[in-house]
Amino acid sequence: MDAVELSRWTRFAAKGGIGKCTAVQDCVAESSEDLMFLKDDEITVLMQIPEGDGVYLGYCEGVVGKFQAHTVHFHSKLKRPVMTKRNSSAMSSRVRSPTAISPTPTSGSTYRNSPSSTPVSSNPATP
Repeated sequence: MDAVELSRWTRFAAKGGIGKCTAVQDCVAESSEDLMFLKDDEITVLMQIPEGDGVYLGYCEGVVGKFQAHTVHFHSKLKRPVMTKRNSSAMSSRVRSPTAISPTPTSGSTYRNSPSSTPVSSNPATP
């Protein structure tokens, strides 16, 4: 898992993921992809692994990894994940800082000496 993907999963975990579960037993990681936890640790469930039967991706103590469903107790029914693609380059080109443009008086407009200093047309037919 690369740093960008890990960062996204960590942010998703901070928002609660798709649910929570509690470890019912200690689980020692057997590979670098596995999540290690102790009995009674709370795990934030991030997703169900499609090709794994009862395998989930979770977050516990700052670590993201896979775990087996039989090693935990789910607190409630898991939420259905909403998958969205993020295109950061498209987002950055659409998000621009607002530019304030000062109105300039048009010809035929004058400013009255009033508290609001709003432009007033010298031609009564135009607003």
